[in-house]
Amino acid sequence: MNNSFIKFNNIIKKFPRVIANDNVSFDIKKSSVHALLGENGAGKSTLVKVLYGLLKADQGTITFNGEELNISSPSEARQKGIGMVFQHFSLFESLTVRDNLILGIDKKISYSELKNQLKNISSKYNLPLDLDAPITSLSAGEKQRVEIVRILLQDPQLLIMDEPTSVLTPQEVENLFVTLNALVKEGRTILYITHKLEEVITLCNDVTIMRNGKVIDSCSTNNQTAKTLATKMLGEKLEDLTTEYSHIKNDISFFAKKISCSFNDPFLTDLKKISFEVKSGEIFGIAGVAGNGQSELMDILVGENTLIDEGELVFNSLNIERLNPQKRRDLSIAFVPENRLGHSAVPELTLNENILLSQFPNNKFSKNGILNHNLIEKYATKVIDNFNVVTPGSDAKASSLSGGNLQKFVIGREISSKPKLLIISHPTWGIDAGAEHSIRESLIELSKNGTSIIVLSQDLDELIEITHRIAVIFDGQLSEPLNTNEVDIAKLGLLMGGKNE
Repeated sequence: MNNSFIKFNNIIKKFPRVIANDNVSFDIKKSSVHALLGENGAGKSTLVKVLYGLLKADQGTITFNGEELNISSPSEARQKGIGMVFQHFSLFESLTVRDNLILGIDKKISYSELKNQLKNISSKYNLPLDLDAPITSLSAGEKQRVEIVRILLQDPQLLIMDEPTSVLTPQEVENLFVTLNALVKEGRTILYITHKLEEVITLCNDVTIMRNGKVIDSCSTNNQTAKTLATKMLGEKLEDLTTEYSHIKNDISFFAKKISCSFNDPFLTDLKKISFEVKSGEIFGIAGVAGNGQSELMDILVGENTLIDEGELVFNSLNIERLNPQKRRDLSIAFVPENRLGHSAVPELTLNENILLSQFPNNKFSKNGILNHNLIEKYATKVIDNFNVVTPGSDAKASSLSGGNLQKFVIGREISSKPKLLIISHPTWGIDAGAEHSIRESLIELSKNGTSIIVLSQDLDELIEITHRIAVIFDGQLSEPLNTNEVDIAKLGLLMGGKNE
């Protein structure tokens, strides 16, 4: 019996200089969770956009529930029974849950109808919602719940989930898996896109692995491990990372003391007496779910916000809380913001030109106001080579790189300056296992050379793998740090959810 629900038949999609999908063919079974894996630039996003009507394939067909799909927009996809929950929430923060649900439904619906349908969905899938709550008051897990309910109100047969756990606590991930399994049990099918290989083993029935636009393998997850999947995805075996403690010195290179900052803004989180210290050679992790003050703290740490209410930032015995970013760079402090394009790099500038965005005193890229273009190109090429950045060359625009390759370039640019302190936000968020491994390995090596590193991340697996100590930020307050080699991941998850016990 053929249990195929979706068939991709020789899908080809080309862009200038790139074949994003190269004769992609595989099946997805009905009532299953099917994972789609691949490095950044492997062709996953392009394929999903073709399926959801955002792009048109150059060649090939997609068969959905026995019929050939021919759709040209997401609204047509939804009418056919295909729904998608995007990695970045598409909610109106200033509106209520009710308003967002109504706006997300293609057909007109009365409030009483909405309430009845919501009651049915909430009880069936354990997705409770407060219709009158403003989106700004919700946690990341609750916002995702709104996204899922909004899709379920349209009764999809296929649900596409794009990196669904990237902003969730471990407990919220467990709740999500319960919901997804309930959906599958009643006959729905889920296409699950993720970089978290352990999730594929835990949740998914089958997996398709893509590399360079082609399908490398499509198989059952039975008898697979995270390591075997990574090897198939990358074409090589990844070595285990080890975090050492022997190189950490006793001297405190950086500390924050009772940092408080009020914003009087419903979209920002006030910071309340945040204190921590970092030793030379130590990697200090700050965990937390989005919306609890990480971005606000990052702005203060790097000097984009110097208007704090009280507190001190001290680096090598110097108070730096009032210094702007460039003056902090002059002290050999490097930083990588969360937003790669537009904040860490300028999209329309070349990689050579983007090198100049993080000028350090020891770079010597100019003399008497005249740029040394040969030296700049040599430096950019060195970063590209040392950090395995896939690009046609240093004259390529930043916007032409995949997310993972741009992240490797930006982090490589900062690490190559050999800073005394590196402050980095979400170093491997949304990138593939190969780039993730490369970046984490580089951070560990940098710490061994004496650099103090502060890592802000929502990814507990990442923090546990590379840090020496971890603290959790919740509602603008920072917990006491825990030694990573003694940490209980369940306790961290509870702290991220605001529970101290």
